[in-house]
Formats: sequence, C-alpha cells, structure tokens
Amino acid sequence: MKLIITIDTEEDNWGEYSPRGATLGNIERIPYLQSLFDSFGVKPTYLITYPVAINKNAITILKGIYEDDGCEIGTHLHPWNTPPFEEETNEYNSMLCNLSADLQYKKLKYLHETIRNNFAITPTCFRTGRWGYSDDVGRNLNKLGYKVDTSMTPYTNWTSSYGPDFSDVGPGPFRIPGDLISAKSSRGHIMELPATVGFLQENFQFCNFVLKNVKRRPFKYLGLVGMLYNLNIVNKVWLSPEVSDGETMIKLAKRLIKNNYPFLNMVFHSSTLKAGLTPFVQTDDDERRFFQHIKEFLVFIRDAKIESIKLSDILK
Repeated sequence: MKLIITIDTEEDNWGEYSPRGATLGNIERIPYLQSLFDSFGVKPTYLITYPVAINKNAITILKGIYEDDGCEIGTHLHPWNTPPFEEETNEYNSMLCNLSADLQYKKLKYLHETIRNNFAITPTCFRTGRWGYSDDVGRNLNKLGYKVDTSMTPYTNWTSSYGPDFSDVGPGPFRIPGDLISAKSSRGHIMELPATVGFLQENFQFCNFVLKNVKRRPFKYLGLVGMLYNLNIVNKVWLSPEVSDGETMIKLAKRLIKNNYPFLNMVFHSSTLKAGLTPFVQTDDDERRFFQHIKEFLVFIRDAKIESIKLSDILK
C-alpha cells in the first residue's frame, strides 16, 4: 500500500466560471501545508491551473518546493480560465468533456506549454477540472505525452452537473488505451488512478449496486441513502479532508488495505486551505479542523508504515 496526495492547486474563485478576475490568496497557505507534509516525509502532487501557472508568487512558492524535491507538479485544467477562449462561458462548458476535441487539445496544449516554460518541467500527470473526463480528453492527453490521469471518482455520477458517470469505476488503478479511454487494457498508454472513494463495508460492488438502486425514483425521495449510512449498512466515503474527518478516512484506508488495493489517493483543493473560499471550510475553526484531519490521517500513515509517493511514481 502506498499513499498519494493529489491537490487541485487553483484560484480562489470557487464556482465562478469566468475567464478573468482570478485571485490566488490560498496559495499563500501552501508553505504551511508543505511544512506539515515535510514533517511526515510526504511528497504531494500539486496539479496546477492556468492562473496558478502564470502567477509569479505561485511560481516562486511551488517551484521552490519542487526544486527541494518536496513535491511533484502536474496539470489541472479549468476550461473557463484557460486560453484560448472560443466557447461560451457557462456551467455546461465548465466540463472539459463537453468541449470539442479540437478545443480541448488547444487548451491542454496551451496550459501544458505554460507550465513547461514557467517551471522548466514537462508535466506527465493530469486531472481535469470538475472531474470532466472523456475519451476525447484521454486521446488529447496521450497526444501531449501524459502518462497518468486522476480525473475519475469511483461510484459517482456527475451527469446532473453536465459531467461524466463514474458509477461503475472502482478505486483501483488501471491502464486505458489512447484510442478508447473508457476501456481497460493491460497495454493502455495512460495509467488511471481514480480519487479514493470507497465503502467501509467489504463488498464494494454490492454496496455500489445497493446505492445506485436506492437513488432511483421513487426511492431517492425516501431518504434511504441517509438511513443506510446511519445504520452502517452502506457507508460511501471519500478520502478527502474536505468531506471526511480523520477517523473516517482512517477507517476507509483500513478497509482498502484489507481489500488489497495498492494505492490510497487523497484529494482536496488548495482553495480549501483558507477559510471562506470553499463550501468545505467557512470559518477559522473549520480551517483548523481541516488541517487536523490531515494530520490525524498522516499519523496513521506513519504508524502503519505506509510509504508516501508522488503520483507519477505509480508507474515504477
């Protein structure tokens, strides 16, 4: 078992699909976060958006951590603030998967080259904004030489937000071929490592089957999902300090260990590092609890002798 931490390193402006006006106050909190990681020997992967990739202060902070071998830097694309701007700005087009394949490629290439020029690195790891992944996105990543993607969220359906359906994707890694990204292949060009989302119960497939069925009409109106969770019958958990406390994340990690999964992929947004920027951390107390959840989990990782690796290290 290895731990990977992937952070959507982005602007402050949660839910604002605007090509201009991005602020980056949350980036000032990254050195504090990194000092916590350093104390546990953890090397995160910062997946950065275009506003981060062109900001001098952000470049200084992240490049310094990278040059000290404290992290990996990858790519995180928000279509609404990544040139070229050829599409209408709206929620539908905030999902990269909904843009034409040609425009996807233009934006991916522009951000890729910006990171390469400003950080003197060639990123090989990617996560699309808002989990908006598709076959076209995968084909375009392959054209640009990306080796690892982490855009999928197991057992989660984003179609109500104009996004993809990952209901039948599990938390384990798999290779996906460059010509049909939704398929699995031992010879696939790209390694997919989904965000870690799973269940506290042993049989993930059964839990997923139950959850999908109780969400269908008319059952979803009866509050059955909450009942199943409260009765500890089906407990779906994200390995993210944004929505799970330290104790719950540890329970999920123990279940994944018992189920012989090789990796844990903790995910969160850099904008959650500063109170008031995301729905997850609204107050200073929330911010303290957020960092405490991370610390509690890292104590468990240390004591369980689970090694922390960078995202691209899954290829080794």
